[in-house]
Amino acid sequence: MEKPFLKGESGLATLPYLKPAGEAGFKDSEVVKAHEIVKKWDGETKVKGIGLLGAPLSKPSISLSGASQSPGVIRSMFSALSTYAIEEECDLQDEVITDFGDVEMHLTDIPESHKRIYETFSGVLNDQPDLVPVVLGGDHSISYPSIKAFSETRKKVGIIQFDAHHDLRNREDGGTGNGTPFRALIEEGIIQGDQLIQIGIRNFSNSRPYHEYGKKHGVTVYTMKDVRKKGIEELIQKSVAQLKEHVDVIYVSLDMDVLDQAFAPGCPAIGPGGMTSDDLLEGIRMLAAEPMVQGMDIVEIDPTVDFRNMTTKLAAYVILTFMLHRK
Repeated sequence: MEKPFLKGESGLATLPYLKPAGEAGFKDSEVVKAHEIVKKWDGETKVKGIGLLGAPLSKPSISLSGASQSPGVIRSMFSALSTYAIEEECDLQDEVITDFGDVEMHLTDIPESHKRIYETFSGVLNDQPDLVPVVLGGDHSISYPSIKAFSETRKKVGIIQFDAHHDLRNREDGGTGNGTPFRALIEEGIIQGDQLIQIGIRNFSNSRPYHEYGKKHGVTVYTMKDVRKKGIEELIQKSVAQLKEHVDVIYVSLDMDVLDQAFAPGCPAIGPGGMTSDDLLEGIRMLAAEPMVQGMDIVEIDPTVDFRNMTTKLAAYVILTFMLHRK
């Protein structure tokens, strides 16, 4: 028997104070929250623009990490941000971020999980030629299958990596983990070293052999000293100009530990001497405006150790900034 109060599309027409879980705690009729423009993919529509793809994997992390929880928490942070960018006097309320959901990970088999990411993203990217994927990690190991899929569907790819670490570790000591994605891409011939530019590499976070490996293979490395002395604007301009000479598209890999620990307390590998959030956001603004930039991942956030969601909220802010400046 139909209950008398369940009527209307929502079934809540006569219960004005009952609202769906997960929405903003307070609803202002004149404010649009960013989560309202995030729409689940219907399984059929061809998407043009930004789409979210979750890769909730952190088992390959060499440090204790709950980064597998990040995709869901980053999504929840959209409800803490509005769609209006006052600096540009631009409102994103009529735009759409399409959410393709998360890849289901194997409970114990890391190579199988990487395989699932690769196969799923390959399928999505082949089906969605106009999609600009924003991959929500997960630890940095997910960049290996993600970029592999991206490179096979979008021609020759150049990578701009924001990171405190080279992530060029050998795979003999522990397999393909969160410190090896770019070593794996180079060793398997998916990219050449000169297709990779690293920004924000900093002191006491790396070793000489991995720095030498990068130089030997033609990787361009900009340290935090370069960021401080030359400025992020010059580095981004030089990086894009350099990659334009020999790649078709650019993929941005954002490891949030590029930021100083004061700005990203939720990173498993936090440390001093890193980038400010202002520098990072300026870099994202510039890259978003470059038509060759056609994909991005955001990795290495552990919501279980974050403080007041500072790091996950910044990740959501990065996505909105990326979207804003692609207009």
